[in-house]
Amino acid sequence: MGSFSIWHWLIVLAVVMLLFGRGKIPELMGDVARGIKAFKRGLNEDEPAALDNDLSPRL
Repeated sequence: MGSFSIWHWLIVLAVVMLLFGRGKIPELMGDVARGIKAFKRGLNEDEPAALDNDLSPRL
């Protein structure tokens, strides 16, 4: 009762395909990938500023 059989997963996949269609899923995955890349780029842009703040003298 704790795990799903292959038939459960096939039914879930069929429902997802009916709801989103064939073209929508790759589009969603592309959006997720672009979001992750933008997040990583934002982290990399913040690191030099954080390093500059660490090197400044503290009063």
